[in-house]
Amino acid sequence: MSGPRLARATVIGLLIGMATLSLAPLLWMLSVSLMQPGEAAHFPPPLLPSDPTLHNYRELFARAGLGHHLANSALVATVTTAIALLLNTLAGYAFAKLRFAGRERVFRALLAALVIPAQVAMMPLFLMLKQVGLVNSYAGAIVPGMAGVFGIFLVRQYARSIPDELLEAARIDGAGEWRIFAQIVFPLLRPIVVTLAIFTFLAVWNDFMWPLIVLSDDNLYTLPVALASLSREHVQDSELMMAGSVVTVLPVLVLFLCLQRYYLQGLLVGSVKG
Repeated sequence: MSGPRLARATVIGLLIGMATLSLAPLLWMLSVSLMQPGEAAHFPPPLLPSDPTLHNYRELFARAGLGHHLANSALVATVTTAIALLLNTLAGYAFAKLRFAGRERVFRALLAALVIPAQVAMMPLFLMLKQVGLVNSYAGAIVPGMAGVFGIFLVRQYARSIPDELLEAARIDGAGEWRIFAQIVFPLLRPIVVTLAIFTFLAVWNDFMWPLIVLSDDNLYTLPVALASLSREHVQDSELMMAGSVVTVLPVLVLFLCLQRYYLQGLLVGSVKG
């Protein structure tokens, strides 16, 4: 085998090996979720279910009420993502293309805030929300994700690639700033908007700590908090917990696969033009 072919085969083999290692836990999770109750506790544990069943999924939705918590997560993640896209794109565009006093100083201050761990701000944020009566509500779970420094930075870097001449021509034609943003800028930001939407939705969907802090009513629990609460009651039911994990992973996996093309386009174009 020639040198280039050997190198190519080596790279492909390494990629297949890495993909296998990455997918193995997910495939094992799916396999265990289809096993009969108690089957995963055998030693050595079986790789595949001897008699595949959907019993664990029926238990989750029929008895554990997981459907309600799934709807809670979908509501919080969708609303947060929609608001975050609007606010982050507006702020990112303003920092990239609009001139106002203190623009660079404010932006540098925002970047400095990136080094502050999110956990540090949780207690002050909780106290602020308590003062305005948003604790133990959907709004309380949504507020922290409505805008983020990383999202503003991401949009700003991408928006800087939009030609100034295009915006000036629109202003000369009499278009206002809102019309310019809605009809010219926002369509051009589509790749980075999709990328930001995926980032935001995944972060909110998988968030456990903040919903655990701000929500005390069981009926308001999001999916990660509900599963953690359920695991305390069914600590030995590995099959049931794996089914819950599959339900948690599946929506975001489908979302990523559907938007994968736009996601990669946003990352690659943003890295080149930024």
